[in-house]
Amino acid sequence: MASSHSSSPVPQGSSSDVFFKKEVDPTKHIRSVQSLPDVCPKEPTGDSNSLCVTPSLVTDQHRWTVYHSKVNLPAALNDPRLAKRESDFFTKTWGPDFVDTEVIPSFYLPQISKEHFTIYQQEISQREKIHERCKNICPPKDTFDRTLLHTHDKSRTDLEQVPKIFMKPDFALDDSLTFNSVLPWSHFNTAGGKGSRDAASSKLLQEKLSHYLDIVEVNIAHQISLRSEAFFHAMTSQHELQDYLKKTSQAVKILRDKIAQIDKVMCEGSLHILRLALTRNNCVKVYNKLKLMATVHQTQPTVQVLLSTSEFVGALDLIATTQEVLQQELQGIHSFRDLNRPLEDDCQVLEEERLVSLVFGLLKQRKLNFLEIYSEEMIITAKNIIKQCVINKVSQIEDIDTDVVVKLADQMRMLNFLQWFDLLKDIFSKFTVFLHRVKATLNIIHSVVLSVLDKNQRTRELEEISQQKNAVKDNPLDTEVAYLIHEGMFISDAFSEGELTPVVADTASRRNASPNSEPCSSDSVSEPECTTDSSSSKEQTSSSATPGGVDIMVSEDMKLTDLELGKLANNIQELLYSASDICHDRAVKFLMSRAKDGFLEKLNSMEFITLSRLMETFILDTEQICGRKSMSLLGALQSQANKFVNRFHEERKTKLSLLLDNERWKQADVPAEFQDLVDSISDGKIALPEKKLAATEERKPAEVLIVEGQQYAVVGTVLLLIRIILEYCQCVDNIPSVTTDMLTRLSDLLKYFNSRSCQLVLGAGALQVVGLKTITTKNLALSSRCLQLIVHYIPVIRAHFEARLPPKQYSMLRHFDHITKDYHDHIAEISAKLVAIMDSLFDKLLSKYEVKAPVPSACFRNICKQMAKMHEAIFDLLPEEQTQMLFLRINASYKLHLKKQLSHLNVINDGGPQNGLVTADVAFYTGNLQALKGLKDLDLNMAEIWEQKR
Repeated sequence: MASSHSSSPVPQGSSSDVFFKKEVDPTKHIRSVQSLPDVCPKEPTGDSNSLCVTPSLVTDQHRWTVYHSKVNLPAALNDPRLAKRESDFFTKTWGPDFVDTEVIPSFYLPQISKEHFTIYQQEISQREKIHERCKNICPPKDTFDRTLLHTHDKSRTDLEQVPKIFMKPDFALDDSLTFNSVLPWSHFNTAGGKGSRDAASSKLLQEKLSHYLDIVEVNIAHQISLRSEAFFHAMTSQHELQDYLKKTSQAVKILRDKIAQIDKVMCEGSLHILRLALTRNNCVKVYNKLKLMATVHQTQPTVQVLLSTSEFVGALDLIATTQEVLQQELQGIHSFRDLNRPLEDDCQVLEEERLVSLVFGLLKQRKLNFLEIYSEEMIITAKNIIKQCVINKVSQIEDIDTDVVVKLADQMRMLNFLQWFDLLKDIFSKFTVFLHRVKATLNIIHSVVLSVLDKNQRTRELEEISQQKNAVKDNPLDTEVAYLIHEGMFISDAFSEGELTPVVADTASRRNASPNSEPCSSDSVSEPECTTDSSSSKEQTSSSATPGGVDIMVSEDMKLTDLELGKLANNIQELLYSASDICHDRAVKFLMSRAKDGFLEKLNSMEFITLSRLMETFILDTEQICGRKSMSLLGALQSQANKFVNRFHEERKTKLSLLLDNERWKQADVPAEFQDLVDSISDGKIALPEKKLAATEERKPAEVLIVEGQQYAVVGTVLLLIRIILEYCQCVDNIPSVTTDMLTRLSDLLKYFNSRSCQLVLGAGALQVVGLKTITTKNLALSSRCLQLIVHYIPVIRAHFEARLPPKQYSMLRHFDHITKDYHDHIAEISAKLVAIMDSLFDKLLSKYEVKAPVPSACFRNICKQMAKMHEAIFDLLPEEQTQMLFLRINASYKLHLKKQLSHLNVINDGGPQNGLVTADVAFYTGNLQALKGLKDLDLNMAEIWEQKR
């Protein structure tokens, strides 16, 4: 629409126009073009300067400008110049002269009804619902953005009031710097007389923190409110999701039923046939294997029959063939192995005769690598022992679901300490039986090897003597009698009839080595009976016995050198050591597999001590069986002990730190159990006493701790520290291997208590930590007495550790000397602090002292009052001797300040009025001081206050 023809053209009628019912004359029926009412402001007028930036009605009347735009429907509808307000849109827009004309329908367009949009409405209805729901949930973007922007700006302005330190991710009040920044306690530690200002400051700080809290809570509530619609939307969609899941579950159930029917009809029968065929093949293989095993088993009596008939060659062949079958076709069968027998069987060696025969056969065939095979079998057996023990233990625990936890190691880790400890005890017991069996077997093998070695040596010696005899026969000038020794029997080959000389007979009797042989002499044995040469010696046998009582008959030369046999004997002994090492290594791996999740490090003291004792017992048992201590398990125990010591120390140090940080340094009552604890130490027993519940309930707590007749006023932290120290000493008794580590850790604990208590009391750290108002003289005296109690027990602790340390480590005891020195220095510093307190008081009061009436002066009355307060604070805490020594030092400080002030006032001991006033004041001071309890005999020596007469 426009105000001219060019801007608002109207279509012209013609004879072919289909929008009219009939042809009409356009000049008669078509109204002239009308413009919209001019409701916009008129074009600007004025001088030429103002026309340079606005359109001109003269020059720009035919060019469309922004001022021609009059499409302002509200302005048109509310045109005040119209006579009436028509309800028709076109008359309102185009004026009252507009004539409504009926439009002729087109012949080329179809008739459109609502049915044409039915399909579209059905397709779009779901989207429309979702759209409407989203419109209801989410506000219009522009409104939401403006609201959110305004709210965000306001929240941002409010949050800027909160200090940045509260917004830090690492904000923690246990940090001292953070705590001091948030709560500036220095503002409240003002001098006396400003309590009202402190209260106002505290109230102002509380209001500020409350204001910060309100700001944060309001912002959090606002953020939650912004997301409340999303929460409600999620709850609304939850029901729809449940319906979808229900339908899905029903569909899955139907699908599973169909699959089960298909499996039953089409697959189950075929798979069953395949399983049966596979089972039949396996059964055939097992049957053939059993037949072969039965054949091998039947060879054992056959070997015994061959050995009984001296058919050694046939027996060796049968043994070799059987071993070949065992190594090839029966390689995976364990039923023929001696080591894998049930460990509950008391018999250590089965068929000892068979074992002897097998060893002889292996030596005959020079197959000396059988010890390596035996070593491999030991490793496999040790693994199987642990595996079988774990399986047996896990099967007894109902809480372990083996279907869920598949791995055996994971099942083992699910055992608690008592269950796992019983399992470890069972493994150690089985290992002990296993080592006994290995030792018995190796002893038999060792006996056979030594018998063969002895046979070789005797045969060689016989041949040498035979050569000497032949040389004697050939030489008539040699001795008439020669003595040959064979298998422990004396054989006389006399070339002339005569008796043996006594010396030779004694020598021959000493050469008798066989218990089964009988000595013979030239008197009882004739020459043909006793004469033996090298050929006849090979037909005789050597007899000995195994540890099990089986006779060993060596009748043939094994053709093994002494070096080979000696090396084999040494390897047997090393194999026994190796068996011990194997058991220890497997035990270490078992421990490490359980320690992966930190199980061993989480054990308490009693549990670890029990475990340590069990392991030490097993180490000693294996050492007694095998003759050598294996180090792998001992090293693992030491490693775990070190971890235990570290955790033990850290737990107690942390506990002591917490106790000190919460200690208010007030005298604590002493429960009866702590008095019993101290009494047990006095009796020479450095151990935690057994709890006596009935007796402890009847006895009331005492005010002080009595140690060897002396009273100690202590705080609660020191009582617990004494108990902790005894725990260290008892741990050393239970685990001797950690003595040196425990000594170092205990020294560190004692040093920590000394330094931390110094920081809290002398350094006034307790003001900030626990909120004490001030460190009083009572706090100082109590701290000193606690330190003295620890110093009293340091020699006892030193003697306890000295008795358990090896002599080469006595140098570590010097730690206790250093600790004692540090504690004494700390006690001296506390005493000096008490004296310094009174020294500053004397300096303050006596600097204002004037020698004048009345007597006693106000200064001396105040001094005596402060001295009485000091005495009242410390007398019940410190022993009488220490109290007297402390007041002597305080009195020395008092005399020094008084002497200085009298010198400043030019008051001398001249008997004048001023001297009399001072003497009266000093007498008042002396009388009050000596009137205090325990200070009656105190030598004050007040004459030192006077300067020498000038």
